[in-house]
Amino acid sequence: MENAPPPFSPSPRAGRLEMTKAGGETVRAFVPAPLPPHPPIRLDAQLQDILERANLAVGRLDGVATLLPEADLFLYSYIRKEAVLSSQIEGTQSSLSELLLYESAGAPGALIDEVKEVSRYVAAMDHGLKRMAEGFPLSLRLMREMHAILLKGARGADKEPGEFRRSQNWIGGSRPGNARYVPPPAHEVLPAMGALEKFIHDKPHRVSPLLKAGLAHVQFESIHPFLDGNGRLGRLLIALVLANDKVLARPLLYLSLYFKENREAYYEKLQDVRRNGNWENWLVFYLTGVAEVADQAALTVRRASALFAKHREKIRSLGRAGFTAERVHGLLERRVVSTASRAAKELRLSFPAAAKALRNLKAIGVTREITGKGPAKIYVYQPYLDILTQGTENPF
Repeated sequence: MENAPPPFSPSPRAGRLEMTKAGGETVRAFVPAPLPPHPPIRLDAQLQDILERANLAVGRLDGVATLLPEADLFLYSYIRKEAVLSSQIEGTQSSLSELLLYESAGAPGALIDEVKEVSRYVAAMDHGLKRMAEGFPLSLRLMREMHAILLKGARGADKEPGEFRRSQNWIGGSRPGNARYVPPPAHEVLPAMGALEKFIHDKPHRVSPLLKAGLAHVQFESIHPFLDGNGRLGRLLIALVLANDKVLARPLLYLSLYFKENREAYYEKLQDVRRNGNWENWLVFYLTGVAEVADQAALTVRRASALFAKHREKIRSLGRAGFTAERVHGLLERRVVSTASRAAKELRLSFPAAAKALRNLKAIGVTREITGKGPAKIYVYQPYLDILTQGTENPF
């Protein structure tokens, strides 16, 4: 039988323990103290320095995003990259290539259930960002809406989608008694989430958006308000807080790759907050990730922008055939993967015209044919996919 983790007494700054019953055992659940932390965050030289670096990096990312004349086309694929990475942290094995292939070409694969699960993350993310863009507040209601979409038809569909949990959950271990972490009892969930909602909306006072997003993420993960999907929604909450505070004109900052590459350190920092109230240590780790990810995202935008411009120039060399090829190229800037049938339908072209355009793009090195025959022949915008997937997976 596995042993229980060593007991701990959280500092008052972190929260408190409450005895609760779960799985026939009596265990100590952690109830986090409301935000902002008390005593307040100590902005020493190290934390102040990394906060300034992170703010500058995010500002550069916001500026460089204007290089893309059609930023929403880039966002289509970039958001899907985040969805894949966030889902991989939860154990799915699907890749960005497989997701794009499934969405754009309808091609089934061995991991079809996992690809569908990632597509639910995309749908939840799109829903949240769209609702907020329309003026709907970042609220508990919106989080529940997104959670319902996240779990619809996927693993966890039986775990009360869209509803805060009414039973005890735990993280790690085979039972509550040997769990790595036991979140608050069910009756504490709604009060804790209500307090988090107020903090996000600058009550009792305003907090710097980058700091707020990092604090809110930890608090959400500590509350663990749903029976499933907490990790994915908690990571997405960072982007939602930054969007709510208008930090970025486009939602281009996602930390899943950083958390995935530093998984052990990530979990250690969360536990350090819960045990010792060490918010400063967490913020240094998190803001380091913000700076790194923002710089990498800005580089990706620059590389994509340069690639699109280079290929548009090559397409013009096709002469009259370049007009249709340029339209199909525009579709591939968003879709990355397509068939002639898909291109014909979305661009209102004849099938022969779309097929010829894809062949012309292949001839000048823009697309690569990967599978299928006739109308089902699939093309991928390989140079762009290489940029998107650099360091995260093996492309087609």
